[in-house]
Amino acid sequence: MRHYPAFLNLSACSCLVVGAGAVGLRKITTLLSAGPREICVLDLGEASKELLDLCASPSLHFEQREFDESDLKGRTLVFACTNNAKVNSHIAELCQKHGTLCNIADAPDKSTFIVPASLKRGALVLALSTGGASPAVSRRIRMELEKALGPEYEPFVAIMGRLRPLILNLGLPTAQNTTLFRQLALGPLPEALRENDMLRVRDLLSEALPPQLHSHIGELLDGIE
Repeated sequence: MRHYPAFLNLSACSCLVVGAGAVGLRKITTLLSAGPREICVLDLGEASKELLDLCASPSLHFEQREFDESDLKGRTLVFACTNNAKVNSHIAELCQKHGTLCNIADAPDKSTFIVPASLKRGALVLALSTGGASPAVSRRIRMELEKALGPEYEPFVAIMGRLRPLILNLGLPTAQNTTLFRQLALGPLPEALRENDMLRVRDLLSEALPPQLHSHIGELLDGIE
């Protein structure tokens, strides 16, 4: 099965989760971290404590009732997470009819999108998929990447993100900017951050950056030191 890899901006989107069991709760938690405008959750049963805790988010609301086709109106993503395979398939069919993207966790062949295994380090997000062939393999690769890309990559990416506009605003030639970005990206900054050697981090930045940016080093490390 082939998929088109993409990262979605859901800030203006409405999402629907049908079923608030263990699978549904995982989907809701992941969705909340993406910051959609609205998440509507439907379930025949009463809301669990975990769901009620999540409902503290103003974008999330729960309705204890059956799914209806009209619930699809205006939805960007739909997650069919009930414990009834027929209901999930029915929701997927209606989504296809309305041109709405639908995910069924245990039936990727009936889904129009999947939620891949992912690794997050602050702004850095890596998504992994085997196209539904073996989620276990995706998990193994994610575990290997977790070892290779430790928590030091969160501040590393933060520094690089803060640094980029400062360098571009200098108006240097593109080739010079490219060389500088690559030097920093491929250099020993992550290792120094992993060892929490902030003196070395400052030295590395001082050595690599143009003199005009030396006064910004404290700004680059704000909240990191």
